Amino acid sequence: MIQLGELVMILGLHREGLSISAIARRTGRDPKTIRKYIERGLEPPVYGPRQVGRPGKLRPFVDFIRERLSSFPDLTATRLLREIRERGYGGAYSPVKRLVAALRPDNGPKPFEIRFETPPGLQAQVDFARFVVAFEDEPGSTRIIWLFSLVLGHSRFIFARFVLHQDLQTLLRCHMAAFGAIGGVPVEILYDRMKTAVTGEDSEGHIIYNRSLLALAQHYGFLPKACKPYRAKTKGKVERPFRYIREDFFLGRSFRNMEDLNRQLADWLGTVANVRLHGTTNRIVSEAFAAERPELQALPAGPFDALIKLERRVSHDGVVAIGGNYYSVPDRTRRIVEVHQLAHEIRILDSGRLVACHPVVEGRKQYRINPAHRQGNASRARSHGYPRQSEDGLTFLRPGDQVPSRPLALYQAIGDRLAAQGAGAGS
Repeated sequence: MIQLGELVMILGLHREGLSISAIARRTGRDPKTIRKYIERGLEPPVYGPRQVGRPGKLRPFVDFIRERLSSFPDLTATRLLREIRERGYGGAYSPVKRLVAALRPDNGPKPFEIRFETPPGLQAQVDFARFVVAFEDEPGSTRIIWLFSLVLGHSRFIFARFVLHQDLQTLLRCHMAAFGAIGGVPVEILYDRMKTAVTGEDSEGHIIYNRSLLALAQHYGFLPKACKPYRAKTKGKVERPFRYIREDFFLGRSFRNMEDLNRQLADWLGTVANVRLHGTTNRIVSEAFAAERPELQALPAGPFDALIKLERRVSHDGVVAIGGNYYSVPDRTRRIVEVHQLAHEIRILDSGRLVACHPVVEGRKQYRINPAHRQGNASRARSHGYPRQSEDGLTFLRPGDQVPSRPLALYQAIGDRLAAQGAGAGS
């Protein structure tokens, strides 16, 4: 089969008056072939599908790759390369890439995109992505969780953490954790129109940002910037890592609980994502981050103390519901209290007097009980079903969520004591 360019040349020589034999001698083709293409005219040659060469070293792993792609079609070739290398594959990346392309062909050409690169230290992009996970500690159920991600625009360094909510307090805490992890603050941070960041627009079309986010921005010295509506690609540097994290890290793994999930994520970020050669910048991410880090703004000297003020009612069992969780107040606290929500702390005031202070609890329907709040009426606390409180004020779940295990000898001792008391009463 001849190529299109050679066909055009043959037809051109024929139009110039050269004979079939002369064209055959000049091109090195058989005269019958020249005659066939002249009679056919200018029709683009039809090529068959690209054939994947013999797998060679890859042959023992073809079934494994096919099975993995069948279960998780979005797994990347680089992820599969790591997995088969752990199983003994000693070949190159290119055969794996070609095999994956053959087993999972692309769905047509992709549109061109305009890339915008930012100077070091100038911009980061922030967003949440929704994930559904089945934890091994919660068999038979699935949970919706959220991935917070901050990506530095210049180096593409990723800070990410899975959280249970995407509310305002979580957003603020994640920012604080991200700034601490990268050791500085970018000049501006780009957001989509998430409700926790953008509350709307004024009559002139100016963005109205959440007041607590503005307070955080003022404290750390960055400028919040919202991307235009329906222009998600403006935040491509953080949108693409979500897909990368989902395909290269999340799919095909198992997690015991949220702590195990974030532990595995931190390990993957440190050993894979942030040390890879980035396909767009052609730089090692960690090396580019090392060069970008001195360009970040310095962290502020003091903590972020901006707060949200709420009014809440104290329940009959002496707790206040805040963000889906429950925090204790001392006995005899008034029914209506003022709550000050900080990014990392809950403060409860009774008639302007601070009566309770708790760290923020992650999750839903969890209790944070301070033992000192129940010292005057411990039996009342037990009557409402609270488990025994420790001196360090640990978080306790709702009754029924956990059943403490005790040795059988304890129950035997209780039975012996009750029997002895009964015998003494009968004598």
